[in-house]
Amino acid sequence: MSTDNTSRVATDVGGTFTDLVLFEVDADTGETSIRTAKAATTPPDFDKGVLEVFDRANVSFPEIASHVHGTTVVINAITERKGAKVGLITTEGFRDTLEIARGNRPDFFNLDYKKPAPFVPRYLRQEVPGRLTYQGEEREPVDLSGLGQIVDDFRSDGVEAIAVCLLHSWANAAHEAQVVDEVRRLWPEVSVVASNDITREWREYERTSTAVLSAYVQPTAQRYLRQLESQLEAKSLGGPTLVMQSNCGVGSVEAVAATPIAMVESGPASGFMGAAELGRQIGEPNVLALDIGGTTAKCSLIEDGRVRVMTDYWLERDRSSAGYPAMVPVVDLVEIGNGGGSIAWVDDFQKLHVGPQSAGAIPGPASYGQGGIEATTTDANLWLGRISQDDFCGGEITPDMKMTEKALREVGDRMGVSVDEAARGIVRIANNNMVNALKLISLNRGYDPRDFALVAFGGGGPMHALALATELGVQKVVIPAAASVFSAWGMISSDLRRDYFVTTLADVDEESASTISAAFSETEQRGRDEFADEGIDPATVTTERFGNFRYQGQEHTVEVLLEDDDLLPGGTERLAERFRAVYEAEYTYRLDVPVEMVGLHLVAKVKSAGHSPKAADLGPEDSTGAKRSVRSIDYALDGVHDADVFDAELLNPGMVFAGPAVVEGAGTSVLVHPGWRAAVDPYRNLILEHQATDTE
Repeated sequence: MSTDNTSRVATDVGGTFTDLVLFEVDADTGETSIRTAKAATTPPDFDKGVLEVFDRANVSFPEIASHVHGTTVVINAITERKGAKVGLITTEGFRDTLEIARGNRPDFFNLDYKKPAPFVPRYLRQEVPGRLTYQGEEREPVDLSGLGQIVDDFRSDGVEAIAVCLLHSWANAAHEAQVVDEVRRLWPEVSVVASNDITREWREYERTSTAVLSAYVQPTAQRYLRQLESQLEAKSLGGPTLVMQSNCGVGSVEAVAATPIAMVESGPASGFMGAAELGRQIGEPNVLALDIGGTTAKCSLIEDGRVRVMTDYWLERDRSSAGYPAMVPVVDLVEIGNGGGSIAWVDDFQKLHVGPQSAGAIPGPASYGQGGIEATTTDANLWLGRISQDDFCGGEITPDMKMTEKALREVGDRMGVSVDEAARGIVRIANNNMVNALKLISLNRGYDPRDFALVAFGGGGPMHALALATELGVQKVVIPAAASVFSAWGMISSDLRRDYFVTTLADVDEESASTISAAFSETEQRGRDEFADEGIDPATVTTERFGNFRYQGQEHTVEVLLEDDDLLPGGTERLAERFRAVYEAEYTYRLDVPVEMVGLHLVAKVKSAGHSPKAADLGPEDSTGAKRSVRSIDYALDGVHDADVFDAELLNPGMVFAGPAVVEGAGTSVLVHPGWRAAVDPYRNLILEHQATDTE
């Protein structure tokens, strides 16, 4: 390993496993190599799993230049309702904004529908007098005289964190700042979150919910991050620990701990960032990225090498619940409760379902032999021969086939089918759920999935990828070399990044161009100043400008990338026309009405050292030397076939083979269906392409 601190490591805490990727540089030869490891996730003490995976990878802590960390601690605290007790301070008359919420009802015809319960009960929601206009002008000074009593009440009620969200503070933060300063003076020990420190966008309910959620997880996240950082420092880690955020960028522990809601989807964000980087390497800028883990499946659409980041993010939104908004920069994704550990169950009408309930890491699928008694997707794949019994979980677990059969038989008996048919049905239902998720991120947005390559990763992605691609008509599938730990791999490529969303109202015309330009310039300066506060040279900061536009009279917006000359004389009409084209692609029509800008989105980032794997020379196509054996595999809709079994470690660049086959590697298996051709590229990725037949 290098002795000049050029090696970098990333760790990703998932719902089932904690992954590690170590990128090493040899000091003498300059050659690079990648080392990976996995360990079981250890809730609630997630740091134990992180340290264990470091040990498994045999990492020399002093030789590490930087460590990037992604964690589920925030999302877990919210979904398991294990956050802090929060008190809310808001503008007089707006105490119930959090509970009134929005009128959106996904379960529209359910007469018994109930809104999600607010994270702050009414007795912990307090008001202060004072009022700003929507333009940020003071109509009534803020009155702090009652804060002493409010703080005393919060203290006696056991409040651990306070969220402050005043009306129109997105336009003027002065009143919120006064309240926060007074609260901290009265109660220095309490955790305080101000909405304007998180978001500068309008929509009072969404801003209030975001401030509350951030306050809810802040004490837990701060303890976790600081404890992990101190433990790594005690082991003489040679560089800083950076934290993966939901915007596909990383930030310092101090910055992220101040607004921990920013890492609510850090794991998926890093995987999609990795997919974008991989697409650039292999000349595929348009990618459908699919991450199937132990608990969930997540997908995102990448166009022209860009991962879309937005603030319209809702936690726990599903068919029966409106969920909770978090107005923070989050990668645009669709997430469903379908992973390797997703539990199969039959309802009262003998209809089979898979997920969203998961067996998790403990007790895990029935095949783990650790107390799990319910059939999961992993059990079905194992029973059908799609996963090797001899190399189950990398050879670390001997599968309990009796318990697997018992769990699958219970499902089959409820449906009146055999064990084989039950297992096949579980796989098909899981695939159908994932196809629907991919359609939401592509077809529902006006994109044809056939124009994209599918990059599949995670423990389960390579297992299901070709079945999903066939259903969607996708012709090329890419399985990364480090597929099972790909989210951690993506973290090493992630830049230091901050996204700024600022409500800015202006018509898109020549008269408003200077106003829009000034708003961007002010936000760019803010970004450089904040990076400078962390000791980063402002000259290294680069920016990208996006705008949120709509037709006048509409409610919601479409985001458009701004080019350098859009705000120069004659440029606004080109900008408006580009908006119309983007709008038409998504909604199928355009209007002959003026266009207005509602908000700006500025990306400020500092390029990371990243890693550049060296492309190897392509060798001979013959893959016979990598073949282990032949095994009977049930491909569900494609039937049962004798498939060639290949060892992923023995597949070298240039090798080619055709399905039916399976490639078995550390942490995952690639199922190659009949009619597909596989080739190993110079980066050891597996490129799979559908082979047309005479009947197609």
